[in-house]
Amino acid sequence: MPHTKLRRLVTISVAVTLGATALAACGSSDEDSEADSGPVSLTYWSWTPGMDKVADLWNKGPGKDEQITVTVKKQASGDTLVTKILTAHKAKKAPDLVQAEYQALPTLVSNDALADIAGEVDGVKDKFADGVWQQTTLGSDAVYAIPQDSGPMMFYYREDLFKQYELEVPKTWEEFAQTARALKKKSPDTDLTTFSANDSGQFAGLAQQAGAKWWTTEGETWKVGIDDAATQKVADFWGGLVKEGAIDNQPMYTPAWNKALNTGKQIAWVSAVWAPGTLTTAAPDTEGKWAMAPLPQWSAGENVTGSWGGSSTAVTTDSKNKSAAAKFASWLNTDPAALTALAKEGGIYPAATTAQTSDAFAEPPAFFSNQPDFYTQASEIAKTTAPSAWGPNVNVAYTTFKDAFGKAAKDKSDFGAALTKMQDDTVADMKKQGFEVAE
Repeated sequence: MPHTKLRRLVTISVAVTLGATALAACGSSDEDSEADSGPVSLTYWSWTPGMDKVADLWNKGPGKDEQITVTVKKQASGDTLVTKILTAHKAKKAPDLVQAEYQALPTLVSNDALADIAGEVDGVKDKFADGVWQQTTLGSDAVYAIPQDSGPMMFYYREDLFKQYELEVPKTWEEFAQTARALKKKSPDTDLTTFSANDSGQFAGLAQQAGAKWWTTEGETWKVGIDDAATQKVADFWGGLVKEGAIDNQPMYTPAWNKALNTGKQIAWVSAVWAPGTLTTAAPDTEGKWAMAPLPQWSAGENVTGSWGGSSTAVTTDSKNKSAAAKFASWLNTDPAALTALAKEGGIYPAATTAQTSDAFAEPPAFFSNQPDFYTQASEIAKTTAPSAWGPNVNVAYTTFKDAFGKAAKDKSDFGAALTKMQDDTVADMKKQGFEVAE
């Protein structure tokens, strides 16, 4: 079975070269077309708050005209949902539609759980940034989901304290390091930021910005490049700052981290577009004192960012109404009314580029009322999202990252060794599953 899964995903990955995917099981069949005729009822597993209200807009509008009704069933997110989807798929009882994080798509595809809906979504691609769209195609002609929300990374800083300490907003990572050191000299008890190992997505996004390609395929063989030159550069950079004490080494999302942000003991955070919501809870006393800027670049003049978070809407291979499900997925993530509702009810930052400059984002987040152009900047940054390269066992890589980098950060030891551990564990797991992996 694992080798079958490998051949399936590799076929997908080289589809551009071959000119076809040969994935008959994922396309719209005669049976599917017959199922799509007449009234259709679809089930959508999603964790987004208020998704049922967004679906109601469909049910009372386009869905009524199309005779397609969608019922939302609230789910947990992350690995919990992926496991539930795969379990349901084994029994051929997966729902018609699922919300899936981008890094989970290869796992779901390699298990034959997601349908290729390329033939049902003509004209949709241009509504998304190339780097975001690529995450739903796995670099092929196939389309396994429609982007829903995105998490372009940005640099957040205490504007008032940068002025107080006479610091410039860093435009490159070298300037970032210099800023961290300068702050330490001026205020030894204050940190520019922290390196945290309790959220793997941040490190993955930083590696993505640097040009990392963690999983790639050639023929029927996988290549794992978690310890590639780009990621080594990122690991060495952050490991060096931790070792010299230029930044903190404590994890995020803890009471201590919240207090550091709230009291000005930590004055910057490398995060994503969703950061205002976190800061509202973590540092309530600092409202109106933060500002957002593009992520520092590895070379002056570059303009690229990574992605931290984000999800998509996918159609499962178990659905008997794939065409109808694809229609809803496209509407949900491209229709102006749907996108406005997603922003209002779900609090998401939509992946569709037109929605990022819509009336729903005319005003900045309340926490950033001092930066009227917050969402204007965010939309420009989102366009520069670098492509990613996910594989079938992201969960293993992420778990090892938390353990190995967590220990390295705490001990201020070699981050390079932690990266090697992450690479080795990921490769060993893939081989154990039966995937062919290049040395």
